[in-house]
Amino acid sequence: MIKRILGTASLLLALSHPAWALDATESQRLSAIQQRWAEIQYQVPEKQRATEFEKLAAQSAAFTRSSPNAAEAWIWNGIVNSSWAGADGGLGALGKVKDARASLEQALKLDPSALQGSAYTSLGALYDRVPGWPVSFGDDEKAEQLLRKALEINPNGIDSLYFWGDHLYRQGKPEQAREVLEKAKAAPPRPGRELADQGRRQEIDALLQEIRNP
Repeated sequence: MIKRILGTASLLLALSHPAWALDATESQRLSAIQQRWAEIQYQVPEKQRATEFEKLAAQSAAFTRSSPNAAEAWIWNGIVNSSWAGADGGLGALGKVKDARASLEQALKLDPSALQGSAYTSLGALYDRVPGWPVSFGDDEKAEQLLRKALEINPNGIDSLYFWGDHLYRQGKPEQAREVLEKAKAAPPRPGRELADQGRRQEIDALLQEIRNP
């Protein structure tokens, strides 16, 4: 169930200038997690992704322990755990999405603007995709609040626009969704994030195709 609902809920988001400045070692560690996430999400065969995300989740958790004041570490721990949940699927994934939510909420406490507000985007995507009560915490209204906040911080980002467009489509607003997704597709490239951008644009194209041919 979680695998189907989360689908592309995993996120890869650009760096900004956080309140807690990462040192060179922390920046390298973050970049390595981001790059490995993109490789797993877009290059590793689907059947192998859960195993690879489990390994990456151990690395991202270690990052939060060594840099507990870095919102970026908590954001990526949340992203990796949500990706692991999506790849794993089933009721066993519910614990992983709850862990992801906790990490993203911690990131918001530390620095809501970190990674151009990506904690809002990631958390909004979770609320949009996981099942609602009594199975899990999914909530369309909460998702919309968070995704709107992400757009306030990063109105032209490929991820913030993609997940907002996807939300609009889920809410039965295909024309509005199409306009947002076209804008997402034209978002400026992110230096060093070529694989992530390529994968996200493929997801945008797939969703646009679904909108055109429901």
